[in-house]
Amino acid sequence: MNAVVTYGRMVKLSHTIFALPFALASGWLAWRHVDVPAISWLWVVVCMVGARSSAMGFNRIVDRDIDAANPRTVTREIPSGQISLGAAWAFTLLSAAIFVVGAGFLGSLTLYLSPIALAVVWGYSLCKRFTSMAHIVLGLALALAPTAVWISFTQSYAVAPLLLSLAVGTWVAGFDIIYSCQDADFDRERGLHSIPARLGVKGALIVSALLHVATIGCLAALPFVEPMGPSYWVGVVLIAGVLIYEHAIVTPTDLSRINKAFFDLNGYISLVFLAAVALSGFTMS
Repeated sequence: MNAVVTYGRMVKLSHTIFALPFALASGWLAWRHVDVPAISWLWVVVCMVGARSSAMGFNRIVDRDIDAANPRTVTREIPSGQISLGAAWAFTLLSAAIFVVGAGFLGSLTLYLSPIALAVVWGYSLCKRFTSMAHIVLGLALALAPTAVWISFTQSYAVAPLLLSLAVGTWVAGFDIIYSCQDADFDRERGLHSIPARLGVKGALIVSALLHVATIGCLAALPFVEPMGPSYWVGVVLIAGVLIYEHAIVTPTDLSRINKAFFDLNGYISLVFLAAVALSGFTMS
């Protein structure tokens, strides 16, 4: 049991809550148009957990020397010796295999696309070595989820999953920029690239806020292509309020509440969105 907890902590398994509700919401909307076998929902969860665990495992492996040099991350599982490099690789590759198997059960198209998805989610971890746009790549990695679920359920594409993916991508990139503000000085010293390191904390927070404005814009546009009930608009307003609060508690002169903004508030956003979409079908006139 201790090993399970340690590996779960290494890949921040609880953070699956960020993207999973958006993936399920995309599936819920797709379900309006096609019949979806009950087992498919299980494979969506398997794919999400497998892909994210593999991506985080790879991140911890390639960043192990950086983590060891950063006082904030030196206690992570690989640099602190709680998990060996070989064991981390085994976990990462097993997680990737679970993702590919799950994708195969969702359909041949998702199976064929699974290596591309893995390349994107793994590739994010290397980006900060050569571009400040690593946050955008992370957003893209998580933005694949709504698109992938829609394609797997419908074997087609539409504007609705595109808007969901854009919403997820801008939301994730925005909050990753906020989180990266605490490492701005360290990144500059190590020659690593990030928007906070390049623009400073104040400039980075402005970019983050603009991305989150785009997030709300995408969510607000969704009902124009996919009918939604009043509960959906309540959810969008609540999400906008949470994002405003998130930016209010993190300032260039006070980064002490970054963890609250990153971990707590963003978890609320994804759950509120899923609830708003699920309830929308019952509140449409």
